[in-house]
Amino acid sequence: MSQPVAKPVLYYVHDPMCSWCWAFAPVLEQLLERLPNVIEVRRLLGGLAPDTDEPMPEDLREMVQGSWQRIKQHVPETELNFDFWTKCVPRRSTYLSCRAVIAARRQGEKFEQAMITAIQRAYYTQARNPSDANTLIALAGEIGLDTAAFEKALRSAEVDRELEAEILQARAMDIESFPALVYVDARGPRPIAIDYRDPEPMLRMIDTAISRSCEDA
Repeated sequence: MSQPVAKPVLYYVHDPMCSWCWAFAPVLEQLLERLPNVIEVRRLLGGLAPDTDEPMPEDLREMVQGSWQRIKQHVPETELNFDFWTKCVPRRSTYLSCRAVIAARRQGEKFEQAMITAIQRAYYTQARNPSDANTLIALAGEIGLDTAAFEKALRSAEVDRELEAEILQARAMDIESFPALVYVDARGPRPIAIDYRDPEPMLRMIDTAISRSCEDA
């Protein structure tokens, strides 16, 4: 269960290498811009796939590419560069990119979203592999981080423990897939259905939750 909150919190649970999170990014930005000021936003890294050095098996490659194809059908404006699948050696390994987000955050909150976006653009539009530490270190330099401090944090036990804590918190809210939105107030957690095309349905659900919370006050 999530920690007690003094005011409503909207949790966004994601993984920077989740293709549907990339598809959701533009609408998420619109949603966050229009949220009532009373709501605090917290991002949680859900951790899509643990560390591995093994290349992605062919059947899994086909499954993930199929997911990209479905995104192009349902959210056609999403940019996806399929050159990744021939230029890189894909691995089903996203925890390192999650740690990169935490390592970036440690140099300032403004770098959290900057690193998420950098990883997504590298993976989905530039055919670069964020499962590789060298790619993540290069991205850190590109967004203005101290790369030596970033690399040290990326490999640290502290950042690893922080990621594990966020994964456990997401699981405690029964998150089974990404992206996910969970609104939490004194009444407890309430999942907000994701809409990849329009922030309005999500805003209405959040407004309803706020109204019910006020009725109980």
